Amino acid sequence: MTTTAPAVAPPPTKPAPKSSTRRADHGEGRLAAVLLSPTFLVLALVIGYPLVSALRESLYRRGEGLDANGFVVSGEHFVGLRNYTDAFTGAGGSRFWNAFGNTTFFTVTSVVLEAAIGLAMALVMHHALRGRAFLRAGILVPWAVPTAVSGLLWRWIFDANGIANKLLGQQILWAADGWPAKWAVVIADTWKTAPFIGLLTLAGLQLIPAELHEAARVDGASAWVQFRKITLPLVKPALLVAVLFRLLDVLRMFDLPYLLVGNQKYSVQTLSVLAFNEANNLHYGPAAAYATLLFLYVVIVAYAFVKILGTDLIAEARTKTPARRRRSATRSLAGRETPA
Repeated sequence: MTTTAPAVAPPPTKPAPKSSTRRADHGEGRLAAVLLSPTFLVLALVIGYPLVSALRESLYRRGEGLDANGFVVSGEHFVGLRNYTDAFTGAGGSRFWNAFGNTTFFTVTSVVLEAAIGLAMALVMHHALRGRAFLRAGILVPWAVPTAVSGLLWRWIFDANGIANKLLGQQILWAADGWPAKWAVVIADTWKTAPFIGLLTLAGLQLIPAELHEAARVDGASAWVQFRKITLPLVKPALLVAVLFRLLDVLRMFDLPYLLVGNQKYSVQTLSVLAFNEANNLHYGPAAAYATLLFLYVVIVAYAFVKILGTDLIAEARTKTPARRRRSATRSLAGRETPA
């Protein structure tokens, strides 16, 4: 009779000493710091130094005072927060609030129109139809045109004797001050950058599994229900990224109103144009204050947008698998009312 020896359990492995683990982590951290140091150096030179320099400049004024003999005082003198308080109140307050209102108006109006038109463009480009490649290339042409060229092109279109007035049958002074100038900037900006949102949204549409729409059609869902319950929720992360990029871009708008309507036009003067004009008048302190306020405005809008609308949603879209997408879409369709 054969007997089998009892199995001997392997000896328990000893955990690595904490000191060696800490040394390994410390070594990896030093290696990461060394590899990233060139990037940090470039960022410090390109972003950090101009930002610190602008903040310092905004606390000083130069060449704006007179001595007892009536000569301009040379050099710079510290004024603290005076440049900022003058931007909100006094003679400079009306200019700042006008530029702030124009910047906000252009941002909200242009981004809303561009998001709607860009989404429509993406849906058209996504469908399998004849000549789709030619259609995509044609739609992206306005986005590829430089802004300076686009501004001059639309300046000819909105000329008093241009094609815009001929089509409308009215004599509208688009390049003069007033609401026509505002809408001229909005139309030109929407024409140029709506394809950009369409391109990013199209990338999101192509990630949606086709079987989701097929299952919805089998269940009797209409095209509108499919768009509202499947397409829009799944393409929302890509659309939010595109809208965020456009928000940051329009808030810094300078070249399009400057070239299309012209400088010193009250109705289209943005914060960037206001800072440029102050610097042209050698008022470097107020110009730096306006630029700093614009920087803070951009940071606040970007933080609020990402915090309220985008962070978790974008991260979820990157990690969501096709199976999870199918389950979420199925739950969404199951909760809707049965179409008539």
